[in-house]
Amino acid sequence: MAMGALANERCLSEGGASVITATLEEDIVLGLLAPRVRLVEDELMERFSAKRHVVREALAQLESVGLIERKRNIGAMVKAFSMDEVVHLYEMRELLEAEAMRKIPLPLDPKALKELERIQAGHDTAIQHQDPRSIFRTNQEFHRLLFAQCGNAFLSQSIEEFARRTHAIRFGALMSRERQLQSQKEHHELLALLAQGARERLIRLTLEHLVPPRDHYLKAQEALQP
Repeated sequence: MAMGALANERCLSEGGASVITATLEEDIVLGLLAPRVRLVEDELMERFSAKRHVVREALAQLESVGLIERKRNIGAMVKAFSMDEVVHLYEMRELLEAEAMRKIPLPLDPKALKELERIQAGHDTAIQHQDPRSIFRTNQEFHRLLFAQCGNAFLSQSIEEFARRTHAIRFGALMSRERQLQSQKEHHELLALLAQGARERLIRLTLEHLVPPRDHYLKAQEALQP
């Protein structure tokens, strides 16, 4: 096969794997793929009309960010967390996100604030239409831009990575209508605090925003204890 053809095939493979990865990531955070659910290659090949090596690349991407795990004689499955792991992951998120809020220049630059408001308008619409995938995507976009305002690319990247690792923890809370509306309310409060420059309240609300998904998962784990 010519070098150009090989390069094209590689690009198609990587692009296809990225699409599969993004879709399965959404399935996990929306609870369509619950913790410990197996991801069978043949089923994924049929669902996405993809070749085996593309599916395997997608699974490798999901494993690399901690969303799935591979077990001997079982294969790939959605990551399930122990109670200690949940607590420790959220401790890291609290440390990182609080530090980002301490670094953001306040009051926030009007241009950045306007862009956050634009994204939040999309989040509001998604909630109004009860579109779970759009809720997830606009929520991700909102927080990505928010934490980017800290001015430290490594810090904002770390925040995003740890948030991604908790997708399988957050699924129950994200699908709750009550939690969707509460999250929406908190986003608007965050915007107001950014405009006002109220840093301590901003930090406190940022940390409170993390609590419901964590506690929802921990309660579910407690219920499963013998």
